[in-house]
Amino acid sequence: MASAVMVTFEPEGRKVNVPIGTTIFQAAREVGIGIRSECGGKGLCGKCRVIVKSPEALSDLTEAERKHLSKSETESGYRLACQAKILGNVTVIIPPESKLAIRKIQVIGMERSVKLNPAVKKLHVILPRPTLSDVRPDYERLIDALSDITNFNDIEVDYEVLKRLPDVIRGSSFDVTVTIWGNRRIISVEPKDTTNELFGFAVDIGTSKIVGYLVDLITGETLEISSVENPQIMYGEDIMTRITFATAKPENLKILQKLVIDAINKILDETCRRAKVNPRRIYEVVAVGNTAMHHFLLGIQPKYTALSPYVPAVKRQINVKARELNININPSGIITVLPIIAGFVGADAVADVLATGICESDELSLLVDIGTNTEVFVGNSEELLSCSCASGPAFEGMHIKHGMKAVTGAIERVSIDTNFEVEYETIGNAKPVGLCGSAMIDAVAEMFKRGIIDQRGGFNRRIETPRLRENDGEVEFVIAWGHETATGKEITVTQKDIREIQLAKAAIYAGCSILIKRKNVKEKDLDRVLVAGAFGNYINPESAKVLGLLPDVPVGRIKFVGNTAIAGAKMALLSEDARRKANAISRKIRYLELAADPSFKEEFLKATFIPHKDLNRFPSIRSIIRSV
Repeated sequence: MASAVMVTFEPEGRKVNVPIGTTIFQAAREVGIGIRSECGGKGLCGKCRVIVKSPEALSDLTEAERKHLSKSETESGYRLACQAKILGNVTVIIPPESKLAIRKIQVIGMERSVKLNPAVKKLHVILPRPTLSDVRPDYERLIDALSDITNFNDIEVDYEVLKRLPDVIRGSSFDVTVTIWGNRRIISVEPKDTTNELFGFAVDIGTSKIVGYLVDLITGETLEISSVENPQIMYGEDIMTRITFATAKPENLKILQKLVIDAINKILDETCRRAKVNPRRIYEVVAVGNTAMHHFLLGIQPKYTALSPYVPAVKRQINVKARELNININPSGIITVLPIIAGFVGADAVADVLATGICESDELSLLVDIGTNTEVFVGNSEELLSCSCASGPAFEGMHIKHGMKAVTGAIERVSIDTNFEVEYETIGNAKPVGLCGSAMIDAVAEMFKRGIIDQRGGFNRRIETPRLRENDGEVEFVIAWGHETATGKEITVTQKDIREIQLAKAAIYAGCSILIKRKNVKEKDLDRVLVAGAFGNYINPESAKVLGLLPDVPVGRIKFVGNTAIAGAKMALLSEDARRKANAISRKIRYLELAADPSFKEEFLKATFIPHKDLNRFPSIRSIIRSV
């Protein structure tokens, strides 16, 4: 028997030789073909469905496949890519619903202006030439010339810069530009006057996407923006799956670190190419991300952030030379990673607070950055409390039968009329493929408003509409009929889907509720509710209130602020004052561990109701409840 077999992927037409026993998912990864796998290839999500023309070339069906695939699907050649092992030459068809599509990525967030004072500065100097009566060494000669311009104490020089210094200054006839970081380290000496070329890069390393800004540090202008899916996604859609992978073998952590660094280099290259900027003229990168992404970037073992009592390796700001991380800017440039707050509240959350300015305002604010782990802040300039809610990946499509990320073809808006007819909007105006998180919030809220589900989330079987039906023993509501979709299959919301959304929203609301209580204020006292993050930007605020995801405050007080993590990173890049504020935010914020709060379980259970078991908390929704 041959030791290697050929796999052909259609409709891409890509071919690859792999060892016998390789899974289809692993083979697809070899040729760079993205297949959805919210569970990281563990057979838990059932989203990596593929169609195989020669089923005899694969291993037998696994229990996971029997669970996620119907009999008719297996008879039609459907398999789970992460489960099916390749035994012979085979052709694999990847259906539209299983492809990793281009995502609708939120790259802009609320920005506050800052006084330009970057950590990186350039000084043009002309050095006196050595003579027999002036034999000062090159470095001391440079320092003396700099001292004539400004006051530097104990300034040091990067070793790689020092090695090249004699040739650089003589090659430029002693006419050079010196780049200084933090008023204490020379990171570049360049021929002639390059003071008009001073650039930095801000990057938000999200669990599912990475966004970067190329910034002119002289004007403060963002020259180019680029984004990419976080390639670590192939090792799991959620943080915990990736941490599990990273801790399994020492080399796994290096794999995850390289993936994120390669992605940063990719968007660096794209932005520089479009802006016609030499990457060596980028002297600093300011990076933010949740605590796990922070550790992955730095190659720090994240294992203990996932184990009680959830202790990170470091909290304070970290500065690393670019060449040590293989990030393609000036090799002696600095990679600055902003400080974190706790094991599940990272540098991206610090950037959220910095960008929104809630730490400097007298107004009482609630800031919610919605994601797999949702960060919540309550307070003002006097005091800020924070917590992390394990809201889960339901809003990203995991555990939802027809759930998916916000990619082309995803339904993102849903409304249901009094006759139970459904209208929807899709991303890219394409034929629908599935439901993204904002659509699920709309769908559940709309079904509640129309009496299709009750306050507990259960279906009302008395409703007479063909959209409410039983399928394979499971009750579901049809959002899109098969003839309307790109797959030819109905897109539905099941009872299990509703439960997943209830659990996710309950975790978020319980976190908000406990922080508000610990702050000794009431929900009605909130001057504003700020919703941050890529997902939060697309939520219908009325649907969020009906569902009980956000407190019942007037819609006018709810503001969607976008990707404030990248906005905060840019502020820190442009201003040392902003950077000092970020460090102060990290130290000042009081973090509460929800699992240790005695009232969390009760708050969570009450919040699983729609909108809440205690209807006094949602007075504006009472009229809807009375009509249900």
